[in-house]
Amino acid sequence: MKAHTKETQATMTPEKALQFLKEGNQRFKNNLKANRNLLEQVNDTSEGQFPFATILSCIDSRVSAELVFDQGLGDIFSIRIAGNFVNEDILGSMEFASKLAGTKLIVVLGHTSCGAIKGACDHARMGNLTALINKIEPAVAAVKEPTDENLRNSKNLDFVDDVSTKNVLLTIENIRERSKILSEMEDNKEIMITGAMYDISTGNVDFY
Repeated sequence: MKAHTKETQATMTPEKALQFLKEGNQRFKNNLKANRNLLEQVNDTSEGQFPFATILSCIDSRVSAELVFDQGLGDIFSIRIAGNFVNEDILGSMEFASKLAGTKLIVVLGHTSCGAIKGACDHARMGNLTALINKIEPAVAAVKEPTDENLRNSKNLDFVDDVSTKNVLLTIENIRERSKILSEMEDNKEIMITGAMYDISTGNVDFY
């Protein structure tokens, strides 16, 4: 499989980009990698890159977007931060990727049993991690069930995953509210902004 070119990127639509990722995840689950010559892709992308998607995911070592979507060099922009939330710098990166570099799809990818989400559920406080956790805690507050405080912590994995899902949805809201550029591009159907959840037990990605 060749690296994307300006021509192949130009034929890409948001819907087609989403389908590419779904097909890649299916290959990953079936342990059937696309046939790529990565060194050839190094050469093919040496003078330019033409990715089709931008993926915001967690730093979790089990959730590499390139691997779980079976993508090669030059295929996707990968933004990683614990808890897959957005700030000014990440929004700027997304605007660069979409407006200037031509990607057609933004995916906010959460995952099950997320350590950052667990920290937010437990209201962890430690050094610089405190500020990061504070940015995720609105998702904890937004999940109303269970009401029993004894069940609203990292030991309740169903609650953790519900918060992960809510965090993805809130992150998408933040992208639309805080980036006029991306919101307008989505309204004009130049890009699609969507969320997804990766299951660390199965390798499956569910798109919203």
